[in-house]
Amino acid sequence: MSTQYSILFKQEQAHDDAIWTVAWGMSEKDGSETIVTGSLDDLVKVWKWADEKLELQWALEGHQLGVVSVDISHTGTIAASSSLDAHIRLWDLETGKQIKLLDAGPVDAWSVAFSPDSKYLATGSHLGKVNIFGVESGKKEFSLDTRGKFILSIAYSPDGKYLASGAIDGIINIFDIATGKLLHTLEGHAMPIRSLTFSPDSQLLVTASDDGYIKIYDVQHASLAGTLSGHGSWVLSVAFCPDDTHFVSSLSRKGVKIKRIYIYVCIFIYFKILLQVWGAKYNGNGSKIVSVGDDQEVHVYDCPI
Repeated sequence: MSTQYSILFKQEQAHDDAIWTVAWGMSEKDGSETIVTGSLDDLVKVWKWADEKLELQWALEGHQLGVVSVDISHTGTIAASSSLDAHIRLWDLETGKQIKLLDAGPVDAWSVAFSPDSKYLATGSHLGKVNIFGVESGKKEFSLDTRGKFILSIAYSPDGKYLASGAIDGIINIFDIATGKLLHTLEGHAMPIRSLTFSPDSQLLVTASDDGYIKIYDVQHASLAGTLSGHGSWVLSVAFCPDDTHFVSSLSRKGVKIKRIYIYVCIFIYFKILLQVWGAKYNGNGSKIVSVGDDQEVHVYDCPI
């Protein structure tokens, strides 16, 4: 079944260009919630979410080209942003100050992801390597080599054991973090992997591709557990809900969808829009979803599941 739901909050003209990336974090110190957005207008914006509305805290300048990926550390205190200018910047969310500038090399920074312990930041390279930077040191600590093509997407498993990468040719690789060993290579997609997300128990990996399919893999056995079709467009992002029962996807057409993980069907369509929706994420308890896209707006929805 599918149902359309209204938006809880909409921030119009959040940026002056398409918003390609979003993250939602919670401070371990005081429980405050922060949404970070990155846009082709070169800006990273930090928004406070309180009383069911957004309030702009910081407009962070420094990138020279469009911002393509943002993430928030699990402590909720640091944001990372990567740009087409081949730099990664780390920002203090309390002060809005830049705390680190990481030179990722030409075209070597697309998706960024903090490790579960917030000590490392991973990003993919055009040479098929996953580069791991120390958050404290600001230096590249080591690399994981897929021996493949340009890596578009990165995800850590919540238990910290695995790292998955998705490449422009549709290949997915899963690494053992402790040993650096490549555990699995998955070839279920035919086009670029835009996004990856592990289930909260780290047992499943959900993948999103330009081929219009979402695939669900059993991580331990590298087996395909399910395939979702019928999207009619690129699947641009996927993110798991903290309660481990469903995930959200965003599409290049038809907006934002939620799917129950155990029955693999769409149960809600939140917002139909013709413009591309580049990213969608849950808040910490799974009660809200934020989405961003080409309409330059930030949408926040209630999650009634």
